Amino acid sequence: MSITADDVRRITADLPRSYEVVVRDQITFRVGQLVYAKFSRDETVLGVGFPKEERAAMVAAEPDKFMLPRASDMRFNWILVRLDALELPEVRELVIDGWRMCVPKSVARSVGGP
Repeated sequence: MSITADDVRRITADLPRSYEVVVRDQITFRVGQLVYAKFSRDETVLGVGFPKEERAAMVAAEPDKFMLPRASDMRFNWILVRLDALELPEVRELVIDGWRMCVPKSVARSVGGP
């Protein structure tokens, strides 16, 4: 069963400073103006904040789950995940880690691990 937008909403609901917006028909989760998670229009792929220096290894290790962002987004700390290939605990960890990249360390510490 694929992860849904409602599943991700439940994950983000308790994250301090997080809010949801729809931008160009895409569900997007932000802290301030920083995006840390964003659905594709068909909601089958989720982009999440992820360290640039680690993403090539992640994609190489699990290409059935992860994809590189399009060329114009390679400058950002971002990775794409195929939602039908992941379980909820994996998505939860990725979303929370992406959120942690956008908030002060003191705020990030206020949320327990995935």
